[in-house]
Amino acid sequence: MIQHRIEHSLMMEKGRRILFVCICFLALLAVFGCKAKPSETPLGTPVSVHPPLGLPAVPIPSDNPPTTETIVLGRRLFYEPKLSKDDTLACAACHNPQHDFTDGQALSKGFGGAIGVRNAPTLLNVAYQPLQFWDGRALNLEQQAASPIADPIEMNQSHEVSVTKLARDSVYREMFQKAFGSEDVTLGRIEKSLASFERTLLSGNSAFDRFEYGGDKNVLTPAQVRGLALFINPQKGNCAACHTLNPNYALFTDGKFHNIGEGVADDGTIKDPGRFHQTRIDSDRGAFKTPTLRNVANTAPYMHDGNLKTLRSVVDFYAGGGNSNPYLDKEMKSIHLSGQDRSDLVEFLNSLTGEIPANVGPPQKKE
Repeated sequence: MIQHRIEHSLMMEKGRRILFVCICFLALLAVFGCKAKPSETPLGTPVSVHPPLGLPAVPIPSDNPPTTETIVLGRRLFYEPKLSKDDTLACAACHNPQHDFTDGQALSKGFGGAIGVRNAPTLLNVAYQPLQFWDGRALNLEQQAASPIADPIEMNQSHEVSVTKLARDSVYREMFQKAFGSEDVTLGRIEKSLASFERTLLSGNSAFDRFEYGGDKNVLTPAQVRGLALFINPQKGNCAACHTLNPNYALFTDGKFHNIGEGVADDGTIKDPGRFHQTRIDSDRGAFKTPTLRNVANTAPYMHDGNLKTLRSVVDFYAGGGNSNPYLDKEMKSIHLSGQDRSDLVEFLNSLTGEIPANVGPPQKKE
């Protein structure tokens, strides 16, 4: 009996010690300020993104609903040179609103004048793309948004440094407070804000849209009407095989990846592996995402490497069936297009220039 009491007493003492250690550990956590991870759920005033004529409803992720505050913050971040190593480059350096959110260069220039390996595509209507970048390496706009910041050829600044630089700025701390409920600057909050802003970069209500979806059958010229017929004819232009149109809207891209023979060397080798770099599927060699044709008249030069300088050269390239290689897409084939046909196709492509929304340029300082 005495032995049992001693053992019981020892067990009670051990329990008290364990409890004491737990209390001390919790106290240390409180003293040293171990904080919970800041919430990345947007707060503020919900915003409905209304697409213009010719575009469908904008896909919105459930974990990043647009708000006035995140869009305003994202717009400021988009034009913020502090996100680059030497404080000279912003996202807008390669996606300039003056060039319909491209840079007008064959290959973009990054940190220290470094030349990139691919052409900067337009960000207009980027919200509709199921995958981001020419090779689809980002699953969504949130993943895409901060990637160029850390890329050594682009903005060349680690995400950690970017977060620190923004956190020193009282204006940004206030904006993060309004957008997310605390002053904490995090990479996730940066990504969500940039993505929300980019989802507002919608361009529609072009002459084509008013003709096709608005019922104005006089808005296109005769050459543009002929060009549209060639564009959708599978025996002629066959353009709509990849640059798709729907009964109620047109994105002018299927969002898929195709090898069209562009970027093939004279000896038949493929200079840039494209989608293959991500999938390691042999048939994806030299395949790149179909770019939208909206506003295409303002976004030269063309193709993933900026190799084609004019719309006429693009039409001529497709008419020739691209460059032969083992992975050429089955839709690529030589077609007979007269000189008039080619001019009509170019005129139709000019009809795809749409309106750009207001309040997407560089914000004023007071904003």
